[in-house]
Amino acid sequence: MAKLKPGTHIPGANEDAAITKAARSDPDARPYSEKDWKKAKSRVHVGRPKSDSPKVFTGIRLDSEIVETFKATGKGWQTRMSAALRDWLKTHSPG
Repeated sequence: MAKLKPGTHIPGANEDAAITKAARSDPDARPYSEKDWKKAKSRVHVGRPKSDSPKVFTGIRLDSEIVETFKATGKGWQTRMSAALRDWLKTHSPG
């Protein structure tokens, strides 16, 4: 079971029944049917927003000294490696 934050209250069976009864007697509350739940969509989006130019994952074999040199520059080394390749393309044509 997940650890709860201090002060979190979990209603017991009697309290839960009282809450449910109160909710059902509320004229503005309309319980969802099974059909409603199937149509329901989450509006919560986890993670980063979609990028206009998303990165592409690729498996690539590079000389270990090249990778270690970039890694030694710290966090963001992959971004710097990408920038170095982009800079190289300005003056070279692959192939």
